[in-house]
Amino acid sequence: MIDPAIWADPYPFYERLRQEHPVWLVPGLDLAFVATHELIVDALRRIDDFSNHLDVLVVTGDDGNPALFRTDDFGEGTTTLATADPPEHTVHRSVVFPELVARRMEAMRPEIEAFVDEQLAVARSQGTRVEWANTVAHPVPARVIGRLIGLPDEDWPDVMRWALHGGQLLAGMFTLEAMNSITQQSIDAGSFLFTKLMDASSDPGDDLLGVCARAVANGDLDVANAIGTLTVLLGAGGESTASLIGNAVRMLAEDSVLQERIRADHSLIDNFLEEAVRLESPFRGHYRQVKRDCELGGVTLRAGTTAFLLWSSANRDPAEYDRPDEAVLNRRIPRSHLAFGRGIHHCVGAPLARLESSCSIEMLLQGTSWFSLADDDPPRWENSMFVRRHEHLPLDVTWN
Repeated sequence: MIDPAIWADPYPFYERLRQEHPVWLVPGLDLAFVATHELIVDALRRIDDFSNHLDVLVVTGDDGNPALFRTDDFGEGTTTLATADPPEHTVHRSVVFPELVARRMEAMRPEIEAFVDEQLAVARSQGTRVEWANTVAHPVPARVIGRLIGLPDEDWPDVMRWALHGGQLLAGMFTLEAMNSITQQSIDAGSFLFTKLMDASSDPGDDLLGVCARAVANGDLDVANAIGTLTVLLGAGGESTASLIGNAVRMLAEDSVLQERIRADHSLIDNFLEEAVRLESPFRGHYRQVKRDCELGGVTLRAGTTAFLLWSSANRDPAEYDRPDEAVLNRRIPRSHLAFGRGIHHCVGAPLARLESSCSIEMLLQGTSWFSLADDDPPRWENSMFVRRHEHLPLDVTWN
């Protein structure tokens, strides 16, 4: 049975997997959990054995137990960026990567700071009890990714809803009947982005809609993959950053010594964020499809098996990290974690997530003298085996 309590605090489960079953074949399913850093890195290197195509997802069966279904049961999809293999992945990444990273990100800092400032003003209006997740952690990434794509500001509430909704397809906690409704939300997002892409095709701007419109006109992308690319960026950009901003603030709120240390020295924020994203990986893992019979860690995996590579377990693997469950601010290589993936599928938006999170933490610290978790209203996690994000995060805040 899929127990939400395990996924609310999965780390004892991960530890047991690493020690006893580093490659665990889930009984009765063609599903394998991969838990150690060494074996996950091994799988990532073996692109001929492990495909990124998202052919199979986990759902909750009518009996409450996990089940698998093929994504093509919901119609033809696309293999784009995170779900593509070379050579298609190389083409898709080359279309968006220069625009997303090289030119636009640092130039967006003033806009990001303005968005954070506006959302902090909303938080301040709530008084000394602030609901951080839905006031700052979720809206800021939605507004940023909307601006990066080229959507008008009035669209950002829909963008936030779609950005956070997409992860539910991968949550594993929903029945097939519920998945139909979730899929409709994804279809609505795709239709919305199609309309915006067609509008941009007549006069492409310098945003991602313009980049994708030019790529379609040049024959580098077809329309389906352009929409797929924009959908992936919307979901990943919103979900991962919302998770990081929420988790980082919650860690500071529950650890007074850590908060005091970072308040006293803001130069520690960047290294703290690397530890936050390592300790609470926004995506607990990603799926791979086994392309041919092979072995991993001495376990035979049959072609067609779905492998769930658990970044969040690898990132606390004591074989890889000293003091793996602590926020260590002076790690020798602070970015050695797998929270943003690795290799050809390293997240193209990772620098943007870091920038948004750094701005949010620094501006929160500047605007307050203290914050802590609310004693009478505990945080709640999104019910998911895929994302690690707060759906509710109340803070008691002392504003400056």
